[in-house]
Amino acid sequence: MPEYQKFEHDVLVIGAGGAGLRAAIEASAAGVTVGLVCKSLLGKAHTVMAEGGIAAALGTVNSADNWKVHFADTMRGGQYLNVWRMAEIHAKEAPTCVRELEAWGAVFDRTPEGDILQRNFGGHRYPRLAHVGDRTGLEMIRTLQDHGVHQGIDVHMECTILSLLKDADRVVGAFGYDRQRGRFLLFHARAVVLATGGVGRAYKITSNSWEYTGDGHALAYNAGADLMDMEFVQFHPTGMIWPPSVAGILVTEGVRGEGGVLRNSKGRRFMFDDIPEAYRHQTADNEEEGWKYCQGDKQARRPPELLTRDHVARCIVREIKEGRGGPHGGVFLDISWIKEKIPNAPDHIKKKLPSMYHQFKQLADVDITTTPMEVGPTMHYIMGGIRVHPETQMSTVPGLFAAGECGCGLHGANRLGGNSLSDLLVFGKRAGKFAAAFAKEHPAGSINTDQVDSIARRALEPFERGTRSTDTQGPYQIQHELQAKMQELVGIVRTEPEMLMALEEIGKFQKRAREVAVHGNREYNSGWHTALDLPNLLTVSEAITRSARERRESRGGHFREDYPNKDKAFGEFNVIVRRGPAAEMKVVRENIPPLPAELKQIIEEQQK
Repeated sequence: MPEYQKFEHDVLVIGAGGAGLRAAIEASAAGVTVGLVCKSLLGKAHTVMAEGGIAAALGTVNSADNWKVHFADTMRGGQYLNVWRMAEIHAKEAPTCVRELEAWGAVFDRTPEGDILQRNFGGHRYPRLAHVGDRTGLEMIRTLQDHGVHQGIDVHMECTILSLLKDADRVVGAFGYDRQRGRFLLFHARAVVLATGGVGRAYKITSNSWEYTGDGHALAYNAGADLMDMEFVQFHPTGMIWPPSVAGILVTEGVRGEGGVLRNSKGRRFMFDDIPEAYRHQTADNEEEGWKYCQGDKQARRPPELLTRDHVARCIVREIKEGRGGPHGGVFLDISWIKEKIPNAPDHIKKKLPSMYHQFKQLADVDITTTPMEVGPTMHYIMGGIRVHPETQMSTVPGLFAAGECGCGLHGANRLGGNSLSDLLVFGKRAGKFAAAFAKEHPAGSINTDQVDSIARRALEPFERGTRSTDTQGPYQIQHELQAKMQELVGIVRTEPEMLMALEEIGKFQKRAREVAVHGNREYNSGWHTALDLPNLLTVSEAITRSARERRESRGGHFREDYPNKDKAFGEFNVIVRRGPAAEMKVVRENIPPLPAELKQIIEEQQK
């Protein structure tokens, strides 16, 4: 094998979205050398698709809000499967992280008094999302990049990591390739932070961009780290439905936070029909009170459209299945109706939701100021991920840290909207801090050249198969079929027979993927990129399916038609996935540590 271009860093951060950038900034501030790897171009992170806002109990709109309420909301939304220490840290530290972002130049929307404006969002008791119109994620990335570019961070763009490298039980680097030229790259590091995002490309209809192929989850799993809660997949209730070229593109929850309502084909506002008992005391039972809540009335209860995402998604699916859907298989999200309530409603909508206005106008030729949007559930987020220590974000493998969507623990069975962006800030910062501390405390490990050469040979095998025969498997067809099967068999509603069928299909796909062939050369070969993504997609698909089989109940983002109710016994453990000694996937249960008395009291007080 030829020599590889080699890079030395104290801390290597894989992923350059909000979590990766925040980790890199914090590690660099600690005085260590930092390398930042991104699969695409810097700035092309999926964080920019987080439109609604950053959840943090600033109390600028309602002074009754505080970390305790935010903590209780997060735990209730997660159905109490959350790692409670992470939920506590997140609620306490999110306001400081938002203020920090503001100090670095983030331009938030403002109250008349000049404070950071906060909007309503599903599952949050009070207006809690600091926002920049409906472009909050974009502003976060801009701010973090502008700040980070001065920190002396080495950035490696358009680079895919194929494998983590280990010295005994410890991670000591990573091996990947330059997507433009196809040349292999060797990264030697004392600590590695994974911040690679989610797994959306395992599904046919998703809001996720092409980079989201479960890379971090699979890298960690193959290195021996535990995955946790992989059965909990969040289908955002409102993705675009029509035309087909835009199916799945996100329609921010901010539309509902600003007063948008969901109606079926008969014009009925169906969300009033099904309000869970746990949320009944917080939820409006009439349209007028729901509208007052969206207008900032502190005494009003929130509209049912702002219930948790899993519940809203299932209600939408019910309407569609029972024949009350729109012409293209969705339901209608209507913000235009507010013209009955406020003057100059079109200008108000364009000011509050500029991206949504332009998105529908340009992609679907729909003017949302006058016409309802047809929407439906889209695979949006995975609550499951790499199991980490709540304080340090280190995985079960020494020297390997994780933050953001590829990490796990904060959200439990269901993530509240807006908690993703504050999660990136809080735990990205902690991952960078403790990765830097680990790098200072440990010498550089040794790179095993035989391991590296073996990874390189496997990566080039598709080219060799492509030269031997034209009658071989193509990567695009396998990925397309996998996405269709996951959507059909392990989607919003699951059953035992369908998941067994999914596992059988995944096994077939794995065999086909081992025989995949590509043609051409290594320079920006999209077929090769897809072939190398396939093992990661198959790993996370299997982990989701096996975990979902293990949890024989319905809870949060996991709904089983054959076990439609919550089971108290299943609320006492998390489902863990780990690699067995013969490379088989093992699923085990681990009990959740009991809540400390003081946190239990907070939850009980907030339920009154």
